[in-house]
Amino acid sequence: MTKPQDVQRMGQGSKTLGAALLAALLLGASGGAVTFPAPAMAQNLFAPRLYVNDQVITEYEVVQRALFLQLLNAPGDPETEAVKSLIDDRLRMTEAKRLGVKLTPEELANGMEEFASRASLTAEQLVAELQKVGIAPETYRDFVHAGAIWRKIVRDRYTGRVPVSEADVDKFLDSATRPRALKVLVSELVIPAEPGKEEAALALAKRLSQEITTEGGFAAAARQHSAAPTAPSGGRIPDWLPLSNLPPAISSQLLALGDGDVSAPVVVPGAVVLFQLRGIAKDERAAPVSVSVEWADLVIANDPAELARIRAGADTCNDLYALARGLPPEQLTIRSQNVAELSPEVGLELAKLDINEFAVLPRGDAIRLIMLCKRQPVTEAEPNRERIKEQILNQKLDGMAENYLEELRHAALIREP
Repeated sequence: MTKPQDVQRMGQGSKTLGAALLAALLLGASGGAVTFPAPAMAQNLFAPRLYVNDQVITEYEVVQRALFLQLLNAPGDPETEAVKSLIDDRLRMTEAKRLGVKLTPEELANGMEEFASRASLTAEQLVAELQKVGIAPETYRDFVHAGAIWRKIVRDRYTGRVPVSEADVDKFLDSATRPRALKVLVSELVIPAEPGKEEAALALAKRLSQEITTEGGFAAAARQHSAAPTAPSGGRIPDWLPLSNLPPAISSQLLALGDGDVSAPVVVPGAVVLFQLRGIAKDERAAPVSVSVEWADLVIANDPAELARIRAGADTCNDLYALARGLPPEQLTIRSQNVAELSPEVGLELAKLDINEFAVLPRGDAIRLIMLCKRQPVTEAEPNRERIKEQILNQKLDGMAENYLEELRHAALIREP
């Protein structure tokens, strides 16, 4: 069996992707270079690792997919997530064969170009960059192929069954483009997802999302399961939050809810989060169409005295430089970002803060302090209605696609050699 260290050694030399690829593909990365140690080929890479029904997954495929996921900074253990990803791809491709669904060469090429364009590269350029770190062209092609053919299957299956009305578009645009944005009143339920327990946390979140139908039920579940500071109060966030302050991963979920509805699970680093919408209204402060934030991220030892010192001495973000003197430079970063670029975890915390306020997040044996330095408007053109309709449709299809795939998992025979 391939070990995690074998996965990490598959890169060729200490090369990194180009600046454009780092900026667009290394999700959540802070801008540092991603390097791979010298190669050390694992034994029996082409031996079967798993059988999914009658389809084989080889050790080589696991190593390649793990390296690819590691490059994308995907959460979780690279090898474990690679196995899950490849199992799902086998199920998708088997279902495509059963249904007679195929991609044309043009559709596959377009899919590869679209993915590469996120890094401002052509597919050919991206393949060349991936090869520099030991990722074969076939690994990239197969990854795109399985995803593209699955989207085609899902669209064929659910076309006409997932309506997107003009009212849905109006509701979205009301929060995204009109002078007066919306504000929401929500409750949160943060389920810890420790390493190795991510699936259990997600399963619990899915179950609660489907079972909870009342505010009382959500409050009881939050008191029992939530790790957020709001747990004792049933997960209630007391203040109205401007929807434009929230990351799209959260705001898009909330827009689709009615009063009292519970969102689908939102996965953030180390946790899975559920939200219950308690109210939605016009924001009388006329929040801007789009918001950028300047924020500080400081990691310190888990020491109450040190935390108290930082809190007492930091009236502004600039004060943190003096307070962090002597710490490694990477422990304090101050950056400016559009809210759409923030992770859901950071974005939600910043949305709760006023200028120069702190939020404290756990980070293993350390403490992560998030401080809001500045929040300001960004002017953008009004989105195209058809594009918005497509976005809403995709959000609705995502949930149906996951349920569809879960059915295939339950029906599949997955075994080791």
